[in-house]
Amino acid sequence: MKNPTVRSIIFIWFGWLALVIGFQALATARITPQRPDRAQRWTTIETAKYEGNYQRDRAYLMEPFMNNQVAWDSEYYLGIAVGGYDDPLVPALSPSGWMIPNFVTHIPTVGYQNEILSLSYAFLPFYPLTVRLFAIPLGLLGMNPIATATLAGVLVSALGTLAAMLSLYDLCRDKLGEDGGLRAAFYLIIFPTGFFLAQVYTEGLFVGLAFSSLAMLKRRNWLAAALLACAATLTRAVGIALIIPMLITWVSSREWFALDLEWSQIYHTGLPFRPLLRALLAFAPFFVFLAWKFSYLGVAFDYVEANFFGRGYLDLGGSFYSWASALRTALSFDELNHSAYYFTEFFAMIVAVIAILRARKTFPELAWFSIAVFLISWGSGPAQGIHRYVLAAPALFVQLSAWGKHPAFDRIWTIASLLLMGLLAALFAFDFWVA
Repeated sequence: MKNPTVRSIIFIWFGWLALVIGFQALATARITPQRPDRAQRWTTIETAKYEGNYQRDRAYLMEPFMNNQVAWDSEYYLGIAVGGYDDPLVPALSPSGWMIPNFVTHIPTVGYQNEILSLSYAFLPFYPLTVRLFAIPLGLLGMNPIATATLAGVLVSALGTLAAMLSLYDLCRDKLGEDGGLRAAFYLIIFPTGFFLAQVYTEGLFVGLAFSSLAMLKRRNWLAAALLACAATLTRAVGIALIIPMLITWVSSREWFALDLEWSQIYHTGLPFRPLLRALLAFAPFFVFLAWKFSYLGVAFDYVEANFFGRGYLDLGGSFYSWASALRTALSFDELNHSAYYFTEFFAMIVAVIAILRARKTFPELAWFSIAVFLISWGSGPAQGIHRYVLAAPALFVQLSAWGKHPAFDRIWTIASLLLMGLLAALFAFDFWVA
């Protein structure tokens, strides 16, 4: 590693990972929160179960090893990695729409009245598959399967985060310099929800794949960019948005013009192989998304998402109503926990929107991809989680880095981010709802 900035990024990443995990352990050892969690109405009901021990029937959330890095959706990722999509230790969706805490092994059938589907079907396969692969060598440590998968999940998330940091540095150093690239990487991991990048959640792997795809696209390494984009699409459905920067790059290269010119010569010279191949690679995320969407996993995903989690694709009208209701709730101050929770959501949302729109002129490919990520995430339905979803928007961190050239902004943003991240990381470790 001859580049000193790259070395600095690796050292910062390693220190950040150790500090986040250590902080969560210290917080849970020192603080005893009052339950239930009143962040939202449903969390009040959910976390009041069994006298506050509401996770007692969730095997994947009760394993003591690295338990601070596991909560909520972690259960499904670990369940898929250890036992597959139909693992009977994971809750299921009954025909009447009620959750079944533990269910008998079955062969689910989508579209029939008597179907019983594991809630794991609401999650895509690539992250759990990667966790399972990492767990194979880690099995030599002699831990039980759930503990092994938990360690593997954290390592996959952390390594993905390192790839994302290096990619952000590469994407913006030409225009923002070495310091700007370093700031963008640093702002990613200290964002208020940046601690998710070190948990058993998909964020770390997704940003690693998506941002690396964009970095390869910048270098015109089409094959690597397409493969990474396909893997990102199978990690989170929003990865399909990578088709936008890929098409922008392909069109701006004017290869489509060369392709058009050569079609008239097909009879004499044959197909224009290279321009055609790059056009196909530009559409690769779309093809992969369609293949998944119309597969059994994709159909089951839509069913569970709609009937249990209440989410869908680009439900802009419903989402506007949900967020408007959330804003009224936040400003009413009838329940201070509600207002505090929504403060973090709206704070991150406003910062993200301003930063992404501001980045359009300087980093158009990153900005348009980030706009798509934001709209798909915001428009999925319920008013929650947007401050986690915007971690996948690279233009946010690139623009923050541009603003961070001013020492006052850099210090103020760093303090604000770290304070909020510490609060949210501690809440997550206590199994309170964060995003």
